[in-house]
Amino acid sequence: MQHTTTHPLAGQTITVAPAAALFSYDSTEPIEFRVEDWNDRVFGGRSWMDMEGHPASLGYALRAARGHLPLDNDVVYGKDDRGFGHLVHASEISGGAQ
Repeated sequence: MQHTTTHPLAGQTITVAPAAALFSYDSTEPIEFRVEDWNDRVFGGRSWMDMEGHPASLGYALRAARGHLPLDNDVVYGKDDRGFGHLVHASEISGGAQ
């Protein structure tokens, strides 16, 4: 499924409680995360599964394997407070799926 509308939290800084440690973090403690938009909208309609070699995609794939994250496209792209890009599943956003 490709998202046709902007994620409702796009442009906002939110708290993310990741199911598994993010690439640049050692713990699953909540972090501040600035949502850019749904991943497929940021990267020209491509699923995170088709972004071979992209660090955020690789990081999500590792977290999905370790943290039992869904293998769907309800994934947003954004950056942490250090400027590192990550993919986060909608279910990891405080308050649940958006």
